[in-house]
Amino acid sequence: MLRAANLSKRYRQGTALVTALEGFSYDFPPGATAVVGPSGSGKTTLLNLLAGFDLPSEGEVELGGARLDRLGEDERAGVRLNHAGFVFQSWNLLPTLTALENVAFPLLLAGVSPQERRARALGLLEQVGLAARADHRPNQLSGGEQQRVAIARALALEPAVLFADEPTGNLDSASGHRVLDLLLEHAVGERRLVLVTHDLEIAARAERVLHLRDGRLIKVEEAAAV
Repeated sequence: MLRAANLSKRYRQGTALVTALEGFSYDFPPGATAVVGPSGSGKTTLLNLLAGFDLPSEGEVELGGARLDRLGEDERAGVRLNHAGFVFQSWNLLPTLTALENVAFPLLLAGVSPQERRARALGLLEQVGLAARADHRPNQLSGGEQQRVAIARALALEPAVLFADEPTGNLDSASGHRVLDLLLEHAVGERRLVLVTHDLEIAARAERVLHLRDGRLIKVEEAAAV
């Protein structure tokens, strides 16, 4: 369902060639996988490549049975809609839509009926503690509330693979634990969670931890060993 083989990403900065990721290979098993490493280690670059938001300089990415590195932008978007959900650091909420409409948006793209969209979106907002804020637009919500709306939206289609980039970074401790519980509860059966975090305490709640440094995978360990 999610596999990377010899994945590398290089950027041109002026006359210099910068390597953000080098030779990353991993077959992501079901359950939760945390990705940790210092700033600049390649964590977000890896997430963008695994999700097909960017294309590798070398290597392969397979998501939902499709080779993302061989697909055009529209085809990759279709694979993401059918197989993946995302929690971004910047939230990426649509500013003209309410919290309810933002959560329901993936359901609209998937052709879900208006009645079911509303019911499922309200249920997800309730799970993240924001049912009372359903009719508020992003600029009427705090940063932490916007993050929780983004998480509810990511769960709307019950994706087979959920990508999360520092999903608790803007939340207080209580809200962060609640959101992390929700993400981990999603990663059951054959579903997968790929969680980028700088917090080893959060990483320890995943089933395995990938350590990146200078764009390379240097260690894979069970979370209990962290």
